[in-house]
Amino acid sequence: MSAPSATTHERSVRKAKHLGSGDRPAAALLLIFTLLAILWANSPWGWTYEAFWELHLEIGLGDLQLSASLHQVVNDAIMTLFFFVVGLEVKREFTIGDLTDRSRAIVPVVAAIAGLIVPALIFVAFTFSTGEAQAWGVVISTDTAFLLGALAIIGPKFPARLRTFLLTLAVVDDVGALLAIGVFYNSGIDPLPLVIAAVLMVALALVRFLRAGRGIAYAVLGIALWIAVAQAGIHPTLAGVAVALLIPVFPPRRTDVERTAELTQAFRESPNTKYASAVARSLRESLSINDRLQAAWGPYISFLVLPLFALANAGVHLDPETLGAALGSPLTWGVVAGLVVGKFIGIAGATALIRAMGKGRLAPGLGMPRIAGGAALSGIGFTISLFIVTIALPDPEQQDLARVGVLGASVIAFALGWVIFVVADRLSPPVAVGAVLARPVDLERDHVRGRPDAPYTIVEYGDYECPFCSRATGSIDAVRAHFGDDIRYVWRHLPLESVHPHAKEAAQAAEAAGRQGKYFEMGHVLFANQRELQTDDLVEYARDLGLDVERFVEDLHSPKVVRRVEDDQLDAEMMDLHSTPTFFIGSRRHVGPYDSATLIRALEAQGAQVPDHPVGEAREPEPPSR
Repeated sequence: MSAPSATTHERSVRKAKHLGSGDRPAAALLLIFTLLAILWANSPWGWTYEAFWELHLEIGLGDLQLSASLHQVVNDAIMTLFFFVVGLEVKREFTIGDLTDRSRAIVPVVAAIAGLIVPALIFVAFTFSTGEAQAWGVVISTDTAFLLGALAIIGPKFPARLRTFLLTLAVVDDVGALLAIGVFYNSGIDPLPLVIAAVLMVALALVRFLRAGRGIAYAVLGIALWIAVAQAGIHPTLAGVAVALLIPVFPPRRTDVERTAELTQAFRESPNTKYASAVARSLRESLSINDRLQAAWGPYISFLVLPLFALANAGVHLDPETLGAALGSPLTWGVVAGLVVGKFIGIAGATALIRAMGKGRLAPGLGMPRIAGGAALSGIGFTISLFIVTIALPDPEQQDLARVGVLGASVIAFALGWVIFVVADRLSPPVAVGAVLARPVDLERDHVRGRPDAPYTIVEYGDYECPFCSRATGSIDAVRAHFGDDIRYVWRHLPLESVHPHAKEAAQAAEAAGRQGKYFEMGHVLFANQRELQTDDLVEYARDLGLDVERFVEDLHSPKVVRRVEDDQLDAEMMDLHSTPTFFIGSRRHVGPYDSATLIRALEAQGAQVPDHPVGEAREPEPPSR
């Protein structure tokens, strides 16, 4: 994808679904509140735990009276925010995220489905004769916060690819859990409120067309939908998912970014409140509501909602009587076996099967030992598992037995995952993928601007149809101006054909122009005309550059030119690059912002180096500024 997708990719590599870079502290906080709940429930004042959470709150307005316990407020109201953010993530991943790449997504998707079905079947096998088999939903979900927190604590080498795999798996896992709650754990459907809920959802879908007040409209209609869903007999937290799925998501549009840049320039020239408000509004509206809401609510979910949920639900009585009952309970062992054994067999087994059948592929550097470790950690079922315990098992004693199973399974899954990662990393140490340039700079093959023996090198993998590769947000000119003759700049092709249908032919046009000595000149024209990259347009640009048009047309689709572009694409695939622009400082991949100041600092931090190839090779003629 274009630069918006670069943001998507970096986020999927670094984030923990709703935790961002805070996997470890968020998971630690969740663990602390879990332990607090257990200690509170088993302390001499343990009776106050249930008494506190059963306190009733009442809100009245005239004849309308609402009453609910604190426990219900947490599980039915506050947790709606959690499911809302889950829904936002699901919508994003299926719309513009990793789940849009079928070849890459099929393995974690199938693995996730198997990771839902196999645990449920194992649980039913354990509990079929006890009358508790209806609680199979307890074992189908993985707790993403704890999963990624555990991954951060274990700290296997180069976890980024595994993280992306687990995040993709977690999205499908969440979808399955949400469907199970809505379809199998409802209290009977009342048709009239359900019709009202459907009307409200239509209204929510139309909110995107409002010129102003969309936030208030979403909030008011969302609350109304929550009430309607609850009255319909469906668990009201699913209203949060429904609202999230109806909120639009899109990558940043070039026109919005350019408008923001123009307003920022106007503010710099004439600072005033009018321009300041316009810049703030333009910045906000350049991102989709989905992105803004995830960024705004993610920290609250991670550091407030989930710890509060743990405090309200993890207070298991671990007295000798309960533990003794758990040791002999098919329900407890069904939960443990479903989560630990079922998740491991389902995810690892399905992944191995899909790969053996040749129906899907894993990202480079992601092998079965890593998948096995991730599959083991996926047995950490907490948030949604405990959530389903309260709605699938009406008997408090059964709930305690199931909670013991959930907590025990989480501990066992963490330990098993840790052992697998330690053993696998020792037997077969992983190698970083994409951290180092796969093919060194070749002055006879690569397109180079600058002195061939320059001590600094920057390589860009780019796409001529990507708006963020153009000068709108580019910084190469400023970098070259800073270093002068001491830097050489290398451009390599990474046309993202799934989102930029004209990008590959544009790359071939640059190569065809390069065969007549005007590679970078054509690149400059392509960037200036990104909205007009049809074949006829490319031919016209060649004519404007004074090229031999007949020869250009012949070269445009010639095997040599096509192979030249595809060679760069294959290099990028080998390094698992699938977003543009991607930069390498020397031979090391640059991660993070790519503004000129950041790139200059990265180059200076690396220091001057002896170039890979001898002096004296021909270099590209200096083109106009990009």
